[in-house]
Amino acid sequence: MLIMARDHQTTKEPGNHTSNNHKGHHNNNHDDHMIHQNLEHHDHEMKGKSIEKEHLHHQDSNGDHNHRDGHGSHHGHMVEDFKKRFYISLLFSLPVFFLSHMIQELLGFKFTFPYDSLVLFLLSSFVFFYGGYPFLKGAIDEMKQRAPGMMTLIALAIVVAYVYSTLTVFGLEGMDYYWELVTLIDIMLIGHWIEMKSVMGASNALEQLVKLMPSEAHKIIDDGTQEVSVSDLLPGDKVLVKPGERIPVDGIINKGNSTVDESMLTGESLPVEKSTDDEVTGGSVNGDGALTIEVKNIGEESYLSQVVKMVKEAQESKSKTQDLSNRAAKWLFYIALIAGILTLIGWLITGFTFNYALERMVTVMIIACPHALGLAVPLVIANSTAISAKKGLLIRNRTQFEEARRINTVVFDKTGTLTKGEFGITDIILSNKYDENTVLKVVASLESQSEHPIARGILNSVKDKELTISEPDEFEYMQGKGIKGRVDGKEVLAVSPGYMKTQKIPYPEEKYKKLSSDGKTVIFAIIDGEFAGMLALADQIRESAMKAIIELKEMNIESIMLTGDNNQVANYVGNEIGVDKVYAEVLPHEKASKINEIRQGNKKVAMTGDGVNDAPALANADLGIAIGAGTDVAIETADVILVNSNPKDVVEIINLSRKTYRKMIQNLWWGAGYNIIAIPLASGMLYKLGFVLSPAVGAVLMSLSTIIVAINAKLLRA
Repeated sequence: MLIMARDHQTTKEPGNHTSNNHKGHHNNNHDDHMIHQNLEHHDHEMKGKSIEKEHLHHQDSNGDHNHRDGHGSHHGHMVEDFKKRFYISLLFSLPVFFLSHMIQELLGFKFTFPYDSLVLFLLSSFVFFYGGYPFLKGAIDEMKQRAPGMMTLIALAIVVAYVYSTLTVFGLEGMDYYWELVTLIDIMLIGHWIEMKSVMGASNALEQLVKLMPSEAHKIIDDGTQEVSVSDLLPGDKVLVKPGERIPVDGIINKGNSTVDESMLTGESLPVEKSTDDEVTGGSVNGDGALTIEVKNIGEESYLSQVVKMVKEAQESKSKTQDLSNRAAKWLFYIALIAGILTLIGWLITGFTFNYALERMVTVMIIACPHALGLAVPLVIANSTAISAKKGLLIRNRTQFEEARRINTVVFDKTGTLTKGEFGITDIILSNKYDENTVLKVVASLESQSEHPIARGILNSVKDKELTISEPDEFEYMQGKGIKGRVDGKEVLAVSPGYMKTQKIPYPEEKYKKLSSDGKTVIFAIIDGEFAGMLALADQIRESAMKAIIELKEMNIESIMLTGDNNQVANYVGNEIGVDKVYAEVLPHEKASKINEIRQGNKKVAMTGDGVNDAPALANADLGIAIGAGTDVAIETADVILVNSNPKDVVEIINLSRKTYRKMIQNLWWGAGYNIIAIPLASGMLYKLGFVLSPAVGAVLMSLSTIIVAINAKLLRA
């Protein structure tokens, strides 16, 4: 590996774009730069087609469930619909509750007036048809598909309760179940509202990206520029982006050269050099040059809007554990029907009246739909979503998140994941003539005139030491060799190893070789024609990465580094961090195969990465985790996004997944457990022992079960 000052080859992985040129001179990475640009452009186009295809498919399969309005998606309308139905139904339910004779008997008071039963009927009818509509419609859909589930179970309970209660109002001997009807509808409505709202909450967190977009732009007109709203721009318009400003739109550079910070969008910390005909993305930050950009995509077509839309759709993926509750509901539906029919037949055979036998049957069929089951999963989802959002974990795929509890191997990309993607000084080798502060000050003073990533790395390191730098009296770029100038009366050069060899300037070669073997970039400082020192720079290792590896070891989870970098750099970083295995020099297309290889032997693998080259591996892993925002392709294939780019959050994901799943199972058992006990008791199996579960006692048990589920869900902690 050749290590230089200005014409150096960086250790960035293939597929992760890095710009390493000072202004005015270029290196051999130019071809890689062009290849990567083409790859990025191709991936961006493919992503756009993918989004369009998914969008059309979503429309076809869901009718009006489209997402044309980014802020008013169908999912958002459904959340508002359940919320409105809940509040209105609750308003009508309160008088029903207190007018119910059964509740009055249970609470020990009596309140009657002429035609109170008719009022009860009218109020309950409204709640049944208005509040119960989503469940009745859902039950019809499930029955059409011959797949009874939660909706069918709820519909069975509310229809039986409504029909039986209405018959008692108009002449049938017995006690109404209107209170059970309205409370069941209310609780199921709030359960669905909570679940949908929690899913929306996670996607809303990602929408904060859009807020980083400028609201105004400098539109270029015939006689200069005009401040206009970004929303007023059209494709083909030209805008001026000044140094340091955030780029307002997706577009193509017509004029100018600059570096662009795309870290928010790609997770790539090093600025990318951009020039005429290069594409730029709205939301990225312009560097030190003015750019004229032709508008390409705006509004819903922009990159960020597409990312938000894609993530929102992905987050609506059905929870696997919720499917478990649907399967439980399916069995409870069949149990309710069978138990109800057997109860009716059993009481009739033993000689009881049809009215009494019917009342027993109705009680069993209503009890079979537990209120708690409707809240068991939604409350846990709501709490875990809130916890994950606070921790900066955006869960795109709940199914994969819940399966994260099984992860026993975590694979990390290196650059930008375990490392910061930023250069920093790691070693300083000095001559006997100069001290560290002197060398750092003069080199940093010279580098202050440059926008190169290495220059920023040196300046940041000097800033940490709180050293004062000077304005150079002279400054000059040396094409492919480095930079030189005059600082505080001294002639100073910051140059490459190649320059040292051609000029035959002596330096500690063995120490240089050691730094080189670790894959570090070395800058040579020359003061007044003499070797003053060597500054070794490398991509800085995240402290949180070391902590993450330690915690994974404590959890008996294997850690692996998978990188396209060379063996020297990979092994150096791997040893420093303490990963269990290192796979280096793996090409982008080979990463996915390596993940499949690692998965052999019943291993559950999580892949953590940030770049285009990580996308196939993210897709193949059991859990794909994107560091930062990641590239567009990384986002598309990741199941979880780590907003804070903190590797330690991988541990948080696994821990939160385990705790969330445990709470869901506990709640499902509480919800179903009530039925396991209540159904036999309500059917009269213990009648010969002198005990039959009365509807009033059933109401108490139902309420107790619901309260326990709600409290248990809230006990979930990170």
